[in-house]
Amino acid sequence: MTDTAPLIDRNARYWTLASAALALLPLLLRLPTLLAALFAGAAVLTALLSQRRVLPMPVRVLLVLAMLGAIVWQMGAMRPGRDTGCALLAAMLAIKSSELRSLRDARSLIGFALFAPFAAFLLDQGPLTTALAALAGITGLLALQRLAQGEGHSAPVPLRGQLHGVGRLLLIGLPLALACFWLFPRLATPLWGIPDRAVGTPGLSDTMEPDQWLDLMADDTPALRVQFFGAAPAAEQRYWRGPVMTRFDGHVWRRDPAAQFRTPAAVEQTGSGWDYQIDYEPTDRRQLVALDLPRSAPAGARLDADMSLSSDRRLSALTRWRLQSAPARRFDATLSAEQRRAALQLPAGFNPRTATLARQWRQEAGNDDAAVVRRALAWITTDFSYTLETPVAGRDPVDAFLFDYKAGFCQHFSSSFVVLMRNAGIPARVVTGFAGGTRNRIGNYWVVRRMDAHAWAEVWLPQQGWVRVDPTAAVAPERILDTLDDRLQAGADTGLQQRWLQIGQVGDWLRRGWNDLVLSFDARRQQQMLQPLGLDDLGPGQLLAGFVTAALLALAWMAWLLARGERERDPLLRAWHHLGRRYARRGLGREPHEPPMVWAGRVHAQQPDPALLALSQRFADARYAGTRTDLAALLRDLRRHRPSSGASQ
Repeated sequence: MTDTAPLIDRNARYWTLASAALALLPLLLRLPTLLAALFAGAAVLTALLSQRRVLPMPVRVLLVLAMLGAIVWQMGAMRPGRDTGCALLAAMLAIKSSELRSLRDARSLIGFALFAPFAAFLLDQGPLTTALAALAGITGLLALQRLAQGEGHSAPVPLRGQLHGVGRLLLIGLPLALACFWLFPRLATPLWGIPDRAVGTPGLSDTMEPDQWLDLMADDTPALRVQFFGAAPAAEQRYWRGPVMTRFDGHVWRRDPAAQFRTPAAVEQTGSGWDYQIDYEPTDRRQLVALDLPRSAPAGARLDADMSLSSDRRLSALTRWRLQSAPARRFDATLSAEQRRAALQLPAGFNPRTATLARQWRQEAGNDDAAVVRRALAWITTDFSYTLETPVAGRDPVDAFLFDYKAGFCQHFSSSFVVLMRNAGIPARVVTGFAGGTRNRIGNYWVVRRMDAHAWAEVWLPQQGWVRVDPTAAVAPERILDTLDDRLQAGADTGLQQRWLQIGQVGDWLRRGWNDLVLSFDARRQQQMLQPLGLDDLGPGQLLAGFVTAALLALAWMAWLLARGERERDPLLRAWHHLGRRYARRGLGREPHEPPMVWAGRVHAQQPDPALLALSQRFADARYAGTRTDLAALLRDLRRHRPSSGASQ
């Protein structure tokens, strides 16, 4: 069958391609960089090759196979997931222009392209993604307008006029959008499940192995933002406790799975502490962090025997937690036989040089565990250095680190220190989380970034229980103590560096405001918004009834505006009605049955208004007599005319 759909002209084609490109952009920015670059290149190449004619079917099939191959290459075997699905959508949109020829093809491309911003929202709901999605929607409406003009063979409307029309459409739909955002019942759990992402956001996990954190420590995106209600902790106290690793197989540290089923450890905390709120960025994991040590678990989370927090649900969206923490005076001062065995466990046959050194130190120190700890820290401070460039771990990674290259980062220091302590008969374990954080001086809150991921050690000492020991801080204290505020005040920084850091702080402050205003608008915030109206503790049914009422009112408003716009589609008639309303405010309004000249004569008889007589005659000639006239000048005069000073009652 021959396709009889009208062909598009060059201008309409450019509008369509620009609209599709802007719709695809926010999704590409959320995909892996190399994959996004491949899709963008494929989109440009496809658009260029298909300028004159539709690409042959074999070429399109090859393009599809190439896109699928690129996804498998970058993301592994195809499996259900948000990242995989979004990548497939981006790939198909990138080559969709290969069949762009008719008006129907153009409308199809624009319609499918508008799915891309929605897919991007599955990966990020930040202000940049939202702004790009809004721009894509506006451009899509402009492109559809241009296609309609081409189909109707009407004269092109100037861009300003098109923007005015699109703006009116957006304003018509705004009340319904606000009703959906503010009044639709916010549920504690999602209405439907979304498959886990195939490529998870970097975050803390239940395991720690050599060089596992290299990608994480190069990522400067925020992991959490913290608002303190009162004094903030000193730099040496800003340890954000996450998963605790107890089991070791010679290379990989793992959490004790039984810890989550045991009651939290007995902790005697100091009276002073910190009250704070954490905005936790999504990771698709369950691990939470808290300032060392949390007093209790907030609602929706649980505290395990190692005083680590985990969420009841996956952290697939921005979450907010209110917490209290305080330093420990005694932490699990009584260690059971089972706990002691777990904290001394070591695989047989690994790291013999470390075992020999630990036994020697034990003999020399006798029963003084603290002396062994001090000796190890003194050795690290004297002979070791901090670096992210380390050799590949061999069979005995602790021996290689302690006796050969003597340089590494927190994973190497904490793991080797704990193995050394266990060989000396001192219960020890690895604690992972974050350390430090930078203060945003504009918003007076703290930002902890993924690159602040850290691992330290805890040793069990008699009468004290678990005691934090950070061997990394012994060799590189700036890794823990150096803050952005220090760098901003340091005289060594250039003015350009300071301005760049300040711009970054402004950007993060704006992002936090967006998170607070939009992304964290949950059921609690919804109830708080309705309290000034005297509506407290509304149930889901009452909220739904309120939403339906507001939505019906918004739809009625939309219907009235659309019907009015349909009645006054003619700009000349619309300007004439606006003129009549201006006179109506003076008590000289036109009756529905009055012709223009009759009404103008009546007004002139009551209060002389010769300008109105002349203008009404020009309108009647142009509207009803078909007289050729300068329409632009007539519209301008109708909009500018005002009743004379005497035209009032």
